[in-house]
Amino acid sequence: MESTSGHRREAGHRRSRRSGMARLFATATALVMLAGASPAAEEYDEGYSGHPLRIVAYVLHPIGVILDTLIFRPFHWIGSHEPIKTLVGQKD
Repeated sequence: MESTSGHRREAGHRRSRRSGMARLFATATALVMLAGASPAAEEYDEGYSGHPLRIVAYVLHPIGVILDTLIFRPFHWIGSHEPIKTLVGQKD
């Protein structure tokens, strides 16, 4: 009976050591990523950033990027291959 409980304790200790190492690795990775990140925003210009069209652009830009990635680029790729390339009159 002792050998069984000792085995269980040892297995539990290995599991907790693995999860601790995984947490340590995840934390270290997150810290390296945060340290390497640089601010991507431009300097704030109150006169330019408060313009109503700039506020609309903040909303529409992500939508345009999504449309470009999911719809327009794949269609362009399809249209640049034969036989569609000849049908739409695209030249090299």
